[in-house]
Amino acid sequence: MKGAVLFVVGIAVGFVAAHQVAKTPEGKQFFSDVDSKAREFTSAVVDGYRDREAELRAAVGEAEEVIADFSQRSK
Repeated sequence: MKGAVLFVVGIAVGFVAAHQVAKTPEGKQFFSDVDSKAREFTSAVVDGYRDREAELRAAVGEAEEVIADFSQRSK
């Protein structure tokens, strides 16, 4: 229980400190840079996910065609 309380207190202190730092010009620039990099990372992950999803859909489509062709030949 003591560990959980210390964890919550640490988070609260961190938020207060971040809020105070964000009030300075350097802090604003820092958080702006962090936000920009986080958005770039998120965009890269989403793009990679969409590319991989398209690859898998194409592979499934090809497999369906092969199965359909094989089914027609075996009749």
